[in-house]
Amino acid sequence: MMQYFLTAFASDGGTLLNEMFAFENDEEAVEYGRKRLKEENCDMLTHRMTRSGKLILFHR
Repeated sequence: MMQYFLTAFASDGGTLLNEMFAFENDEEAVEYGRKRLKEENCDMLTHRMTRSGKLILFHR
């Protein structure tokens, strides 16, 4: 399993969501990440998901 980090930011630069989770592949992780962002009403805010320093998902 690979570790992923999902972070969402407020407009002032503060952190609203900062989670770590593990999945077998990037597709599963992105699906889960998008779900979590929507649940926390952060899907339209700046957010990123990384794995081993690689940017997997980004929205500005």
